[in-house]
Order: sequence, then structure tokens, then C-alpha cells
Amino acid sequence: MLVPATVAVVMVACERQSKEQEPLLLEEPPLVLEDEPVGPMADNSRCHVCHINYADEALAVTHARANISCEQCHGASDAHCGDEDNITAPDIMYPKEKINSFCKTCHPKAKLGAGKEYCTDCHGEHRLGYRTRKWDKTTGKLIVDDKVRMLTDETPQ
Repeated sequence: MLVPATVAVVMVACERQSKEQEPLLLEEPPLVLEDEPVGPMADNSRCHVCHINYADEALAVTHARANISCEQCHGASDAHCGDEDNITAPDIMYPKEKINSFCKTCHPKAKLGAGKEYCTDCHGEHRLGYRTRKWDKTTGKLIVDDKVRMLTDETPQ
């Protein structure tokens, strides 16, 4: 008989407590942060399948919020995206000597600060931290390759 009485007391206490608590839903609209995009944002999800590190990288995020996609700088790179062995280079890459001139196509008034040689010296570490493949950024030729293949035993010539 003690068990049913205890259960009844607990149920009444819980019911009373839930009536006294404030509702969990916000009465006010959520706070909009200043750095949230105000217009359309580039959808880079196709690239982030493999390059998830760029989802939080400053240069990539800033451009995406301005509706500038990875594709606008690196080309559609369909062969690269479809290559699960990752031996095909993106359509467009930038050797150091071409970084500044490319950035200035959209940012013509940009100036380098004291002691800075490239735009990316200040604006993002837009590089992979660890690479198993590396291409010549001018020719697209594979120059570093760990030879690990997911789908084939093919090695590029």
C-alpha cells in the first residue's frame, strides 16, 4: 500500500512543479548575430564532402557568406569531385605567384601590409594541413602521391 501512495505523491509534486516553471519557448525572436549572412550564401556542400576543414576556415566562410562559391575560384572540378582515389587535380589552382593577381580581380584596391607578400598571409590559411596528394598548381600534374587507392590499382603516368 505504501508504493501506490508514494507514486501518487511524486506525480502530484511533478505536476505542480511543471505548472510553476516558465515555458521553454522563447517569447522574443532569436538574436541575429552580426556576422550571419543577410543574403544568399554559397552552397559548398559538394566540396565539403571531402574538404570539411574549409567549412570553418575563415577565407572560405567569408567568401561563402558573400555568395562566392568554391567553384567560382576553382572551377567546377567535376573530374576532381568524381575521383574517389583523389588523383585528379581541381580545375584551377593558384601557385603563389598568381594568388595576389587573382584576389585583385575582385579586390582591386587591396594592399599588402608591411612584411606581407601574399594576400593569404593575412586572409586565411586556405591550405590543407595534411596532404597525401599534391599537384603542380600550374600544370595539374600529380607530384606527391602516397599510392593508396580506394577503387583501383591505377597509378597516373
